Amino acid sequence: MISKWIYLPLTADKQKSETELASKYADCPPVSELLAQRGISTVEEAEKFFHPSLRDMHSPFLMPDMDKAVNRLNKAMGLKEKIMVYGDYDVDGTTAVALVYKYLQNYYSNIEYYIPTRYDEGYGISYRTIDEAAASGVRLIIILDCGIKAIDEIKYAKTLGIDFIICDHHVPDDELPPAAAIINPKLEGSTYPCPHLSGCGVGFKFMQAFAQSNGLQATELENMLDLVAVSIAADIVPMVDENRIMTYWGLRRLNSNPNVGLRAIIKICQLGNREITISDVIFKIGPRINASGRMQSGREAVELLVARDFGEAYHIAKNIDQYNKDRKELDKRITEEANSILEKHTDKFQDKKSIVIYNSDWHKGIIGIVASRITELYYKPSVVLTLSNGLATGSSRSVQGFDIYSAIDSCRDLLENFGGHTYAVGLSMKEENIPEFTRRFEKFVADNILPTQLKPQQEIDAMLTFAEITPQFISLLRKFNPFGPGNQKPVFCTRRVMDFGTSKLVGRHLEHVKLELVDNTSGKVFNGIAFNKGEYFDYIHSRKPFDICYTIEENKHPNSTTSIQLHVKDINICDD
Repeated sequence: MISKWIYLPLTADKQKSETELASKYADCPPVSELLAQRGISTVEEAEKFFHPSLRDMHSPFLMPDMDKAVNRLNKAMGLKEKIMVYGDYDVDGTTAVALVYKYLQNYYSNIEYYIPTRYDEGYGISYRTIDEAAASGVRLIIILDCGIKAIDEIKYAKTLGIDFIICDHHVPDDELPPAAAIINPKLEGSTYPCPHLSGCGVGFKFMQAFAQSNGLQATELENMLDLVAVSIAADIVPMVDENRIMTYWGLRRLNSNPNVGLRAIIKICQLGNREITISDVIFKIGPRINASGRMQSGREAVELLVARDFGEAYHIAKNIDQYNKDRKELDKRITEEANSILEKHTDKFQDKKSIVIYNSDWHKGIIGIVASRITELYYKPSVVLTLSNGLATGSSRSVQGFDIYSAIDSCRDLLENFGGHTYAVGLSMKEENIPEFTRRFEKFVADNILPTQLKPQQEIDAMLTFAEITPQFISLLRKFNPFGPGNQKPVFCTRRVMDFGTSKLVGRHLEHVKLELVDNTSGKVFNGIAFNKGEYFDYIHSRKPFDICYTIEENKHPNSTTSIQLHVKDINICDD
């Protein structure tokens, strides 16, 4: 249940921007407001926003250590050194490894890739892998989506004659590993204009720099932006600046001539006969790639993404699809178990501002998903832990506006390892440290979280009448894609709508409402769907007015027609 709708009118500065933009978009006033909200102040900026161009990408050499990284890679290739491309087992890591390995393989043959297993090796680089790499003659490891905290491991690798190029996007500590180069837009002192790249995005920028330094055409690398788009969507990094440009062109690639492995996943997901959207990547493509690392080995995901034969790729994709089905079953069971524990001990959890829950038997690969579910259900920063290789290991997720990384960092002396972002952190600790961690984590959250952050709220982007939902408005709204953090899908509010008389309950348990609505500004009837809002049906059916907040969705049908549907997020009954 959403507790509050928030509509914040434009500031004075943004009102000036809206006025200037209105000269171009006078026929669609809400468009000017939406652009101004996103910090766009001129028509020229709006046109750039509506038409993302690869020419507007930043120079990769603005990134700290990029020149060092390119020089070390060129040196390795000149000396015919053996190179290992190493990455994390999640979507971001596997797409990053696939991109860098596949691109370099076009120009260099003495190269291999490696993905650690979640259960035997865990996150990051291990001493065992370094020993095996040294024994096989590896002299350079390009590590992607991890490595920024592997200080001791990289020191050890140097004694064996192995250099590292770190391509990471996680928050670094004060002390950095002694790598040959560290490419990370979050490094202290970095002025890179887009600091919130995905791990695969950092890998792409490295390859972009390599290509430029060697006079290679950009086309071949740009054709791999579908991998970057998948990583950006799955890792939920801000959909702004360079990320939005790469995602825009990556989605175009997904819809025209995708990577062979992604094409196999697209077929498995039955997405081949319609336009693939960012939602398809988040809810269908990404989870399947992730399931490989969660349930078996992330290496299989890389095998899929570097495959050149569609038959081979489709065989791997079918295996990964089965992993995803198994993952869903585990996810459901463990979430139910966690929720049962919380319901049985409401006296212990209800007055706390956070949740820390532990079960030594839970599946390590599902913990992050369960943490997300618990956070969504109770709307509190949550940590879910299980036992793995003798340590309590798990994931944390946060609510909107609260920096859970800082909360975890405040307990770092109790931890064996941790790393992540503002809203999601992985961590491990000795089992005996769980009680003290729980106490200190709760204290930090209680001392720093705002009361408003503990209640679900819905921000409204614009007030809209049905008369303003015109074909021209829909056409311009489409250009706000791709959506994500920092460029969320606009949420609108229309006041005093009424049932046309044909709304009905749908769903297995009649829990949803299929709406047909009108307002007093237009004679047009708008279709809508309100999931899990069956409790409002009697009121709706009484033909009394009510307010709705919603997103506007386009449904494309097999006969090529497109219909508009209002996805109603919440309903507010009018007082009069």
